[in-house]
Amino acid sequence: MSLQGPAARYKVQTDFICNINQQFRNSLTPGQRIADRVAKVVGSWPFIIYQSVIIIFWMSINLYLVYMNSLNPDYFKAWDPYPFILLNLVLSFQAAYTGPVVMMSQNRQAEKDRLMAEQDYQVNKKTAEEIRVVLAHLVHQDVIMREIMMRIESSRCQDCAHKSSSSTPLDV
Repeated sequence: MSLQGPAARYKVQTDFICNINQQFRNSLTPGQRIADRVAKVVGSWPFIIYQSVIIIFWMSINLYLVYMNSLNPDYFKAWDPYPFILLNLVLSFQAAYTGPVVMMSQNRQAEKDRLMAEQDYQVNKKTAEEIRVVLAHLVHQDVIMREIMMRIESSRCQDCAHKSSSSTPLDV
């Protein structure tokens, strides 16, 4: 039995649907994977906590060494006394590299978001088209069902008329 009505000409098309996340993961270069991992680590609470502990430790050790050296000049000298210029250099170096790496990762994420938005648009457009076809097909089915109901009703009326004309009255 073949489909009739508005849905008969409709062809289901799903070739535009794909897993953007999987496609994107498969197309990443090693450098992009590293950038994503660095951005994931640098943008986490454990990294902030570890970095804060290291900075506090660095500053505490150097302040302690400066203090001990002031009491005893033969004591170890601080490798980075206040104002912690070496620490500032290390943090500047870290910021100089992590900033662009995080930006590369964000740009890639923005590109993936654009691709997902485009796919969502295509899916929504196709869904709207399919809904229009289904609604038109339902209207078509309603028309056919009304015709069938009218034929059944007409057939019943004819049967009732035929039965009433062929029946004989009962003698009491």
